[in-house]
Amino acid sequence: MRDEAAFVEFAHSARERLRRTAYLMCGDWDQASDHVQEGLIRVYVAWPRLQRAGREYAYARKAVTSAFLDHRRRRSSGEVPTEPDEARASGHDLAESVTARTALMAALADLPPRQRACVVLRYFEDLTVADTAAALGCSEGTVKSQTSRALDSLRSMFEDSPLGELTAGGAPTW
Repeated sequence: MRDEAAFVEFAHSARERLRRTAYLMCGDWDQASDHVQEGLIRVYVAWPRLQRAGREYAYARKAVTSAFLDHRRRRSSGEVPTEPDEARASGHDLAESVTARTALMAALADLPPRQRACVVLRYFEDLTVADTAAALGCSEGTVKSQTSRALDSLRSMFEDSPLGELTAGGAPTW
C-alpha cells in the first residue's frame, strides 16, 4: 500500500538538494526542475518497495541522474544564438566569485554527459565510487575512468588561464 503522506514529505525534503544536483549536471535551473520532477515521478512509482528498503534518497538521486542522461540522449533543435544580446550586461563587470562560477559551469558543460554526471556525483554530492557506479548503473571502473578523463579535461582548461580560471572556449554560460 502506498503511503501518500510519507511520499509528499520525502519529496518536499529532498527536492531542493536533488534540484541543486541536477543543476550542476545540466546548468539550467528550469531543466533541473524538470529532471527532478521526472525523477520524483519514478520514485513515486517505486515508493512502496523503496519505503520498505529505506533507500528513498539514493533511488531518487539515481532517478534524477537517469532523467538527465535520458534528456541528453534526445535530439533537439539545438538552436544557439549567433550574436550576443546587447541589452544584457556583459560578464566582465561581475565579481570574481561569479566569474569563477560561470567558468566552472562552462567547463562542466563542455564535458560529455556521463563524465559530467561522474564529477557532480563524486565531488559535489560526495558519493563514493561504488555509490556513483550504482547511481549511474555502470561499473566502478567506468566511474574511475570517466572521472579521470573529466578531471584531465578540467585541468587542461585551467592550465593556460592567466587568472587561474577556466578558459571557456566559447562554451555557453548560464
